[in-house]
Amino acid sequence: MVTGELKNKIDSLWEIFWTGGLTNPLDVIEQMTYLMFIRDLDDADNIHVKESAMLGLPYQSIFSGEVEVGERTIDGRLMKWSVFHDFPAAKMYSVMQEWVFPFIKNIHGDKTSAYAKYMGDAIFKIPTPLMLDKIVVSLDEIYEQMAQIADADTRGDVYEYLLSKLATAGVNGQFRTPRHIIRMMVEMMDPKADDVICDPACGTSGFLVAASEYLKENKKTEVLFNNKNKDHYMNHMFHGYDMDRTMLRIGAMNMMTHGVDNPFIEYRDSLSDQNPDSEKYSLILANPPFKGSLDYDTVSADLLKICKTKKTELLFLALFERMLKIGGRCACIVPDGVLFGSSKAHKDIRKEIVEEQRLEAVISMPSGVFKPYAGVSTAILIFTKTGHGGTDRVWFYDMRADGYSLDDKRTKMKEDDIPDIIRRFRNLEGETERKRTEQSFFVEKKEIVENGYDLSINKYKEVEYIPVEYPPTEEIMDKIMELDAEIAREMQKLRKML
Repeated sequence: MVTGELKNKIDSLWEIFWTGGLTNPLDVIEQMTYLMFIRDLDDADNIHVKESAMLGLPYQSIFSGEVEVGERTIDGRLMKWSVFHDFPAAKMYSVMQEWVFPFIKNIHGDKTSAYAKYMGDAIFKIPTPLMLDKIVVSLDEIYEQMAQIADADTRGDVYEYLLSKLATAGVNGQFRTPRHIIRMMVEMMDPKADDVICDPACGTSGFLVAASEYLKENKKTEVLFNNKNKDHYMNHMFHGYDMDRTMLRIGAMNMMTHGVDNPFIEYRDSLSDQNPDSEKYSLILANPPFKGSLDYDTVSADLLKICKTKKTELLFLALFERMLKIGGRCACIVPDGVLFGSSKAHKDIRKEIVEEQRLEAVISMPSGVFKPYAGVSTAILIFTKTGHGGTDRVWFYDMRADGYSLDDKRTKMKEDDIPDIIRRFRNLEGETERKRTEQSFFVEKKEIVENGYDLSINKYKEVEYIPVEYPPTEEIMDKIMELDAEIAREMQKLRKML
């Protein structure tokens, strides 16, 4: 969560845009995103230069030497944020408008890449040099503040806070999945160097970014020092789809600033016939929108065969099944209603996952996880596509705390089940003897089938009631009469005082 001074600085920056005449929240977010990307590009380039010098690896800075912008050739160093932000307002404005913006629109050599596609129609909308100067100064202050919060994913938090200013945020399901929940899911799935990863409702690419960061942190040698794997990581591993072009721009830039050169991020209605993907991905990580209701004629016929419904949360589960390769894994967030809903469509999709695939785990999350944007109770489903069943038992975990308070403020707390969830999931052999009264336990497939494929943890959890010994009724009555007498005496004292 963005709080305190950082929140105030972002609000001040937003105010500069509004007072300067940019009043459409989407325009403001787009322009802020471009400027953050330009600044990140400079920071990322500096880091790459230092890393290559330390490791003795070749690296060609995108700002080195002469750079072509349109028909002109200019000194690339002039387009570094750290250089032009010291220019006078008028010169900075002309550099940004005439050089920097055209440069970032064409920075990626591949004209068919997602980045080129969504930056191609980007427009520089800041109207005056003075306004740009104020914005640049304000953004530098924000980055200084972000640097002081080194233990948090402040970039994701800033995006979340910006999105919260959209009137449609939360209504169209565009609220951000908390980064600590994303990281937990990624750690549980433990992506491999040869995985092909997809998020069919990617938004700002939070899951893809977290997966890329996990691979760099935990499998750096395997991923980045092997030419074949590195090419796969940079150009073929990450796939994301969304129906909001602003989200796609932010997502593409987010991936690039996290070191992935060419993610496949595309405008697509994942549930429609325009999504032909079948048995293509080895890992799906997603938090699909679960407020929507679609018309049958807009939904792919393949999905309706599995589960005839208008509810997006059920259709996306059917879609994940179709998009995964045999042996492919999925970790997705679903609303609690998916786990116990009694409609035919609800039962059909649960039966499909339990009987035809291998359902591994259901992690029940408390309702405050998505606050302040939504108070809905959710769960994480983890399954593997087999095409011929394989579910013998399912692991359930009752998450009670995620490291933050479960109210709208979401302040940091000591209570946090996430490390325990990851630890237990990675050692499921040690879970077999756990009782139903504990926080996690196994449930046999047979029992799930007998309960109409109900996957809610409350159906199987046992609560241990400790009997309370109360004193005899006569003793309680005597105590009440003593208290009444004491009250009467005190009332008499009070009357005398009056």
